[in-house]
Amino acid sequence: MTRTRLYHDGSLKLEDFPVGDISDYIAEPGSTVWLDVRDPESADFEMIAEEFGLHALAVEDARNDHQRPKLDRYRTHLFLAAYAVDVDPQTGAMSTGEVAAFITHNALITIRKGPHCDIDHIVERWDENPDLAKHGVGFLVHGLLDYLVDTHFKAVQLLDERIEDLEDLLFEDSAKEISQVQRTSYELRKSLVKLRRVVLPMREVVNSLIRRDVQVVNEGLMPYYQDVYDHVLRATEWTESLRDLVTTVMETNLTVQGNRMNMIMKKVTSWAAIIAVPTAVTGFYGQNVPFPGFGSHVGFWTSTSLMIVLSVLLYFSFKRRDWI
Repeated sequence: MTRTRLYHDGSLKLEDFPVGDISDYIAEPGSTVWLDVRDPESADFEMIAEEFGLHALAVEDARNDHQRPKLDRYRTHLFLAAYAVDVDPQTGAMSTGEVAAFITHNALITIRKGPHCDIDHIVERWDENPDLAKHGVGFLVHGLLDYLVDTHFKAVQLLDERIEDLEDLLFEDSAKEISQVQRTSYELRKSLVKLRRVVLPMREVVNSLIRRDVQVVNEGLMPYYQDVYDHVLRATEWTESLRDLVTTVMETNLTVQGNRMNMIMKKVTSWAAIIAVPTAVTGFYGQNVPFPGFGSHVGFWTSTSLMIVLSVLLYFSFKRRDWI
């Protein structure tokens, strides 16, 4: 599946034209071409490499999955690897969509893997700012990066909300709630670790694009890239703080469970001590030897009185010490 666009002198001229016509359009001065390929096959990579003269190492990186977010520089083009992120608002589970992009002086080629990178949202950003199209390929790259960083930001926000909900369950006594806190905290920690791997390298990616020697971002686009860079920094700092927060939640949950277990053991031990007193009295009076009151009602009432009095004394003694 491919999509194409042609911008000429800052205006959108054509959409969804045949890929074979790209060579003619990129040769025209003032033209900027966008080509998008979703889930490409080997033939697609060969076509792209031949059409745009791409370096073999860059094409190999685009073929291989699970690349680290990065920006590689070659003689005639740049290679960008990044990820769109999606978080399930119910479970906090995170999924990613890998995006590889080749950036030449007048063309942007995007290669998407999986369904999690919605190209329509990127196209909408381009259409919402047609006045920026005059800046050429830097305008297209900005729309792509702005969308990807926004998915990171939304993912961090959703995870933050999930952690807040989790904090409300920390001091619940229900066994179901305790189990939910454990499962959810581990799921959120796993999602944050994955998100950190995606978000943290983007700081260097955007920073490298802003550099003047890369010659992708001109003065007119610099404020827009600075805004994207600011969002990257905020998402990175937010992710780091959430990792610390979810770790604190997990530690607090263990502490609360430990305190709850100590309270239960304290109560069980106190009741066991109370029960031990009548057991000791009955054991003593159950000896097969004569004792005061042996064989008469006096012995029965004496033992019963001892059990009641000692048990009550122990109960109020433990109650005063908050052991029961």
